[in-house]
Amino acid sequence: MPVVAALREIAFWRERARTDPHRVMAYRNAADLVAGLSGDEIAALGTVQAAWKRLPGIGASTAAAICSALAGTVPGALVEARAEARELLPDDDAASRALAARLRGDLHAHSHASDGSASIAEMAAVARALGREYQAITDHSPRLRVANGLSADRLRAQLDEVTALNAAFAAEGADFRVLTGIEVDILPDGTLDQDEALLLRVDVVVASVHSELRMEREAMTVRMVAAAANPRVDVLGHCTGRLVEGERGVRPPSEFDAEVVFEACAQFGTAVEISSRPERRDPPLDLLRLAVEADCLFSIDSDAHAPGQLAWLPWGAQRAVAGGVDPDRIVTTWSRDRLLAWSRGE
Repeated sequence: MPVVAALREIAFWRERARTDPHRVMAYRNAADLVAGLSGDEIAALGTVQAAWKRLPGIGASTAAAICSALAGTVPGALVEARAEARELLPDDDAASRALAARLRGDLHAHSHASDGSASIAEMAAVARALGREYQAITDHSPRLRVANGLSADRLRAQLDEVTALNAAFAAEGADFRVLTGIEVDILPDGTLDQDEALLLRVDVVVASVHSELRMEREAMTVRMVAAAANPRVDVLGHCTGRLVEGERGVRPPSEFDAEVVFEACAQFGTAVEISSRPERRDPPLDLLRLAVEADCLFSIDSDAHAPGQLAWLPWGAQRAVAGGVDPDRIVTTWSRDRLLAWSRGE
């Protein structure tokens, strides 16, 4: 079977299953290395594991997978990953399954341009394979240096990359589109961390708090209301900033007047994100119900930093059902044309 595809599929299933990301990256890095070799170079290495292990970044597991794929057999690691894959939602949760089936896209995901692990092209290919109609790429803004946030120039280059990718999809006749976007930091004074002219150019703007999460309640409320009221903002990302599990540890939610913030979201048509990431589960159910009472719009998003995480949307659907969210108020159940008309303020 094709070597690069096999390596990337192993990584996909392990990411979906929340395997240690460092172990997963071994397969992604191996896929990138093989993709960069010529046919003659691959033929010279053949199916000798010892020869492959002499290449930088190739270990015993990845060498075995490469040699199996070159020999035309399914690598053992891929057989195992497929066999271990489980449905994300229980069989008896019909409501969550039905809502997950209605989701047409995802407005929050990252590529390796910031802190993701894969290219835009690979993220798009996986989203398309999952049956999505659209997938936004929302890499971080420049202030978040720890996540390699995009400068204005790097974001402009990314817009060109997405344009070319979408042209290729159109040439194939594919009913799929990558949406341009950014996850822009909400600065302490409520302003946004990116050139306003660029925010006008992208399809989707997700605004999130990533710094000074312990800001005093009143100041945090003012900060978040300013973002929710900004006409450039489409989605208020992971609003409390909490972490409930995972390798980064736990973190309490930020304090703010949720009723005031959600009233601003409802008034200005800014969707409240329902994060599908298991370590976030944001907003908490009590706040999610407040947002429902405020008649907010919602966006069920993966906040994926790897292709396999794009498959996590059913967990967000499950939280939406638990919070009593009307599916018609979820913008990611909308068609691409309707979604884009909303994001453009039409």
